Amino acid sequence: MSYVEMPGAQVPIRMWTDPASVEDVALRQLQNVATLPWIKGLAVMPDVHYGKGATVGSVIAMRDAVCPAAVGVDIGCGMSAVKTSLTANDLPGDLSRLRSKIEEAIPVGRGMHDSPVTPDRFHGLATAGWDDFWGRFDGVAEAVKFREERAVKQMGTLGGGNHFVEVCIDSTGSVWLMLHSGSRNIGKELAEHHIGVAQKLPHNQGLVDRDLAVFVADTPQMAAYRNDLFWAQEYAKNNRALMMALLKDVVRKEFKKAKPTFEPEISCHHNYVAEERYEGMDLLVTRKGAIRAGSGEFGIIPGSMGTGSYIVKGLGNEKAFNSASHGAGRRMSRNAAKRRFSTKDLEDQTQGVECRKDSGVVDEIPGAYKPIEQVIEQQRDLVEVVAKLKQVVCVKG
Repeated sequence: MSYVEMPGAQVPIRMWTDPASVEDVALRQLQNVATLPWIKGLAVMPDVHYGKGATVGSVIAMRDAVCPAAVGVDIGCGMSAVKTSLTANDLPGDLSRLRSKIEEAIPVGRGMHDSPVTPDRFHGLATAGWDDFWGRFDGVAEAVKFREERAVKQMGTLGGGNHFVEVCIDSTGSVWLMLHSGSRNIGKELAEHHIGVAQKLPHNQGLVDRDLAVFVADTPQMAAYRNDLFWAQEYAKNNRALMMALLKDVVRKEFKKAKPTFEPEISCHHNYVAEERYEGMDLLVTRKGAIRAGSGEFGIIPGSMGTGSYIVKGLGNEKAFNSASHGAGRRMSRNAAKRRFSTKDLEDQTQGVECRKDSGVVDEIPGAYKPIEQVIEQQRDLVEVVAKLKQVVCVKG
């Protein structure tokens, strides 16, 4: 489908979904965003749903301003995927050992490594700039500097919620590795610190929603946020690179006879800010629950833990600020999912997937998400499908 345009106070709201299917609270959030004096455009992805602070599935383009809540608290959260030389025939009938080995190598939930994981442990993983990256931690907000040891040990860990590590098979029988994670607790604490700072600034006191507080250009608060924001985005990217290296190591050891090789990785943020130019203006584009889909750029759009995911290539649609959805998108809250579904429902909806099937992940049940095929269909003018993947192993936090 093409987009539907709804009126907004400062800019129209371009929606790649049926507005009638969007929750009232999410629509109100979007209408509030459209009132911001600095806004130059607002695009809404088909996986849109209500989010804390700002709407998930929104792409906000502003001039000389950025809203930290519109980035979200998991700064730099995103996806990585890699195609392997393995095929479905190489996989054993019982995948429980493979899942266990992945869980042993990559801490999940609030877990962390006993000692720091560094790129020099892995053949072929770039080490340039690693010391400089950690050296720049000295420049982040004083309020979270004391978390350095924890941040170092959480590098290369999954986290919880909707984060996952998967082994997938595409329609040709090729095996893929995929993971979803972000900047862990350090990104969350940096985000919460800066959201709190923004909400106290004088220019934000008249906003219709205090969660939409912004930093404006040429102020010390903006400079501090940009410093911490871009550092956390880099942390998230490094975190995924190290996890993928750990995952590849597991696969090499478990499939020694097959001698697996790996194609170049695809990696994309979906909670982040980028400096981009549209219609002759330099803008700060915030994607919360959206990926960049510039012409020819590869992206990853995952479904739920029992459905499947898509590797896509961007079509460069500037009406959407070169963006696409970041996943299927929730159609009910975590609490609603826990009330609605049982562990039996989870077992039924994840048949054929080696994964947790206990009450701790019922809120991630496929039924709590929108149908991924519908979400892909609604953005045919944003991306083209390169491959469809179906998970056979899913490790949740």
